[in-house]
Amino acid sequence: MKVALRTAALAAALGFAAAGCSKDATEQNEAAGDNQVAEQTQVAAQNPVERGKYLVELIGCHDCHSPKNFTPEGIPMPDMSKQLSGFTGVKLPAVDPKALAPGYGYQMASDLTAFVGPWGISYASNITPDEQTGIGLWTEDVFIAAMRTGQHMVLGRPILPPMPWMYYKNATDEDLKAIFAYLKSIPPINNPVPAPVGPQDAANL
Repeated sequence: MKVALRTAALAAALGFAAAGCSKDATEQNEAAGDNQVAEQTQVAAQNPVERGKYLVELIGCHDCHSPKNFTPEGIPMPDMSKQLSGFTGVKLPAVDPKALAPGYGYQMASDLTAFVGPWGISYASNITPDEQTGIGLWTEDVFIAAMRTGQHMVLGRPILPPMPWMYYKNATDEDLKAIFAYLKSIPPINNPVPAPVGPQDAANL
């Protein structure tokens, strides 16, 4: 009986020890993860380009502004060799008149770089630093003003859906400056993007 009790006590002690080791290991892993996140945050805060890259990926700029490659399942994935160069020229499906009426939703190109809605047809802009077809001639102030007002400050027209500038306008100046710094750091790609098409012209396509 005493042997059995000693054995049970030893097993319990070993169990507690193992649990303690497991808990310690978990806490160490969590601490290491927290340190890594803290380091990444610190680097991002110190380096505007890295901060900008983080923000561009976080807010989904590639969803519309980057051409796509398709997985075997048909899922569009950003083509980073042409990142943020805008509309690819992919043929749009026939425009459904219902898409031009408020309240019926909208259509989109298969690679998500063009959209049809009550505003007509909008094409994702080339936001690489190409001076002829991108934002190479934009200044930081022009970029921030465009994000704050929803007005294309170079062409003097509204920034059309689905670009959610009404949410981005709430970003801090520091974050908008970081995004602009990153956009100016990526390779320039010469890719002319068509001007938007108004609803009347879209209806006749």
